Amino acid sequence: MKDQRLLEKVRELVAAPSCCPEAKAAGQALLDAAGTDKEADAVRALIAELEEDVCSVDDALAFFESETGVKFFGAERAGALAAAARKVKVRAANTAPAPHAPPAERSSTAGKTCCKKQSCETRPP
Repeated sequence: MKDQRLLEKVRELVAAPSCCPEAKAAGQALLDAAGTDKEADAVRALIAELEEDVCSVDDALAFFESETGVKFFGAERAGALAAAARKVKVRAANTAPAPHAPPAERSSTAGKTCCKKQSCETRPP
């Protein structure tokens, strides 16, 4: 893989304690496949996994404000997370990637957070 910056970001993802096991495995598979004929398939698999795992700020906000979110986090923490999500939305609305930014910085996952998988949703905050 020519983009060492991308590989470094994948290493950070794999090392993150909040990374779910499936994303960690897909990231490690990409790192292992870098520079081989299996690299393109590993990239596609990681992207598919991340698209499954990552939800929009709007989805996260809806969860934080829901009865389930309040039960899971507690009213105070859920309120704080909802407030933080609203701030992210405001910042994202006022920020656009530079036209010369690498494609990864202009990706469809920009402005998204949280995880949709049951295994990840049930992890303590």
